[in-house]
Amino acid sequence: MSPNPSDPSPGETGPHESSVDREVGRAEQEIVAAIVPAWRRLTEGESRWPATLAILLMIGLQLKVPDDLTPTGRYLLPLLEILLLVVLVAVNPRRINRRSPAIRLLGLTLIGVASFFNAWSVLRLVKGLVVGGVGTIGSDAGTLLATGGNIWVTNIIIFALWYWELDRGGPGSRATGDDPDPDFLFPQMSETSIDFHHWEPEFVDYAYVSFTNAAAFSPTDTMPLSRWAKLAMLVQSAISLATAVLVIARAVNILH
Repeated sequence: MSPNPSDPSPGETGPHESSVDREVGRAEQEIVAAIVPAWRRLTEGESRWPATLAILLMIGLQLKVPDDLTPTGRYLLPLLEILLLVVLVAVNPRRINRRSPAIRLLGLTLIGVASFFNAWSVLRLVKGLVVGGVGTIGSDAGTLLATGGNIWVTNIIIFALWYWELDRGGPGSRATGDDPDPDFLFPQMSETSIDFHHWEPEFVDYAYVSFTNAAAFSPTDTMPLSRWAKLAMLVQSAISLATAVLVIARAVNILH
């Protein structure tokens, strides 16, 4: 009997089989979604805009830092950060749902530039408060407190970006579920009820971790698991403590 021309040749898939394969694929995805929590499986990825708005706020704060507390003047490094941010948004404007080494390198470079800017400001501020030159008697205590608060808030944003970009390989890697081992253990990850089955960490969660660590000088409800996460939180707490204690103490001294 001669073969029917409409029958698929060996190695090819007919329309009926393609439909079946699609149905099986959807069924498998539904089973995975019902069993595996969102933070461990493939998801649509998070919006880029919360992190973008935080970076814009950080740049705005950096522009308010006095020139003598910046390495190159207040405009050069923020301008570089804006250029890097424009590229990141242009390449992936809506959702971060795929891994891209080039895009991730740009993001890490942006955070590194901001970290250098703020670390320089912290060191200059601490040195000025300890050996003189910043916050001397007769200085404006309000200006000193505002500058210290500016650097403190900027530091919170920077570490939130570090946590967000490094945890489990970054937002793109978390969206694809490639790395199942978390660097931070959020309370929702330990919850076995269905209420948090579709929960996964986003930038706001890392911003909360950064703020509470800076305010309490220690982890609160989210625990660091990897060594780099513990060291990062240690450094952030030390910077926050030095900035807050020295600035407040010096401002009180000026007021008296």
